[in-house]
Amino acid sequence: MSVVPTDIEHEVKSVDIVVSKGDAEGNITYANPIFFKLAGYSQGELLEQPHSIIRHPDMPKVIFKFLWDNLKSGKDVKTFVKNLCKDGGFYWVFAHVRVATNPDGSFRNYVSTRKGMSPGARAIIESLYRQLSEAENIGGIDDSLSILEAFLKEQGGSLDTFNDIMQKIQNS
Repeated sequence: MSVVPTDIEHEVKSVDIVVSKGDAEGNITYANPIFFKLAGYSQGELLEQPHSIIRHPDMPKVIFKFLWDNLKSGKDVKTFVKNLCKDGGFYWVFAHVRVATNPDGSFRNYVSTRKGMSPGARAIIESLYRQLSEAENIGGIDDSLSILEAFLKEQGGSLDTFNDIMQKIQNS
């Protein structure tokens, strides 16, 4: 089923904490009620489906490449995500994605907790993501990565301090 994006924004309230868990392939294995409510899908429609089912086309691919590269090496990632709802609407979140392990250290699942994006962050991130997506459309993901690295450098950091910079932007 193909969803056509609209300009209808769904509000993520300040008290909302969106939680989902995924398996090693990124399929949704659990989500809390606010996740289903915001996305507009039933449990049956989303469980065991790839998280990418709610990926908004405005999201730059480089952000997900960075996310997956870090998760697969066991590192947490904090980033901003624009999600696509079943009705074509969207919502913005600040996500903290981490790897959960079993007592023996083996992989259990990916856990993502998300809160609403701050207005200050939105002013910065929407523009950045637009630039990243445009670069990807013209020169591919490598061009997008160069822009992301330049942005992080302007913020006083690098890919190694990505999470800290994203947290600082969320707090702005």
